[in-house]
Amino acid sequence: MNANKFLLTQIEMEASLILITNAEVYTPEAIGKNDVLIAGGKIIAVEPHLKSKMAMAKIVDVNGLKLMPGFIDAHVHIAGAGGEGGPASRTPEMQLSHMIEAGVTTVIGCLGTDGFTRSFESVLMKVKALRAEGVSAWMYAGAYQLPTPTLTGDVGRDISLIDEVIGVGEIALSDHRSSHPTVAELTKLAAHARVGGMLGDKAGIVNIHMGDAKNPFQLLYDVVASSELSLKQFFPTHCNRNSYIFEDAKKYGKLSTIDLTASSYPYFPDIEIKPSVAVRELLAAGVPIAHITMTSDAFGSLPHFDEHGNLVKLEMGLLTSLHSEFAAMIQQEGLPVSVALKTITENPAITLKLKHKGQIKPGFDADLLLLDDGFNLCSVMANGKWMMHESKLLVKGTYE
Repeated sequence: MNANKFLLTQIEMEASLILITNAEVYTPEAIGKNDVLIAGGKIIAVEPHLKSKMAMAKIVDVNGLKLMPGFIDAHVHIAGAGGEGGPASRTPEMQLSHMIEAGVTTVIGCLGTDGFTRSFESVLMKVKALRAEGVSAWMYAGAYQLPTPTLTGDVGRDISLIDEVIGVGEIALSDHRSSHPTVAELTKLAAHARVGGMLGDKAGIVNIHMGDAKNPFQLLYDVVASSELSLKQFFPTHCNRNSYIFEDAKKYGKLSTIDLTASSYPYFPDIEIKPSVAVRELLAAGVPIAHITMTSDAFGSLPHFDEHGNLVKLEMGLLTSLHSEFAAMIQQEGLPVSVALKTITENPAITLKLKHKGQIKPGFDADLLLLDDGFNLCSVMANGKWMMHESKLLVKGTYE
């Protein structure tokens, strides 16, 4: 059998008991050739030679393809974003097929720059829609600005009471589009998010947009120094947006989690640190792999302003950038598959307390990818259901 092809019938797609055999499994750790049993949307067993014990299961022999956890993209503007160039520059809403074609099975939605004309409610309803379409989705309350948009009037209430809300963000720092929060304002916001997380059994984390200003992490250090909060309460992103922020991130990353943005590099190669290169350099600088995540910032606008604050360029982030940079970490930077994979599976799941996500282990959700030797995406399973086979979509969003 060709390693890139395996037979999948309609019965197998809908089966309640599926056995994937002869897969090179990454949990993300490389554990070699194993079989994976799936039932009720969950991984039931991961063992060699399960086929001989499971005569009643629908067998899918993948003949050596690489089996990995589905990607977790923890920063996506699922309901659209942008607008820095006027009404015509608003970015569109993400569709289900965008996720599946990128190998993303779990997404965290957010607002962004526009906390004025876009709403919390629109992101929340998009999260609900994606869940109804078969993938996993959560969201952050808030936007760049303070006071930040909420549904109940307080981010702590949002997080504790609304199932889909796991934190607040993205709150902008070190950026001309920020509300420039004080230490006291950011401390209060983070404290409310933390308590809301405790009450709702969520991460209660504050996702931070890092802008282009110098010394961008200082406000986070100041909050921790003047309160009982820790750096673990914050999740700073865009940490590869320029060379001086990246140098600061090497120090911050030894203390807590930092996030790299995958989608902006092709558009700003003279400014951004290529994400795959950034991971290698962070590891070389002594940053623990557990402290490194990568997100796409997909469907967010990627503006570039001149020294006078004039908009000179505007692009849009793509979900596929996550898969591209994952492959580049391995093929161009020489990182082990398990190391590269952790940045977009296990690490964001742990950081955001997404239970049963990001690993291939019994009891975890059956969010799975099959890739060939060139790390091309072949098939996608979300919550135990096949969504793609041989790069052909089996499902689409409601209006696609």
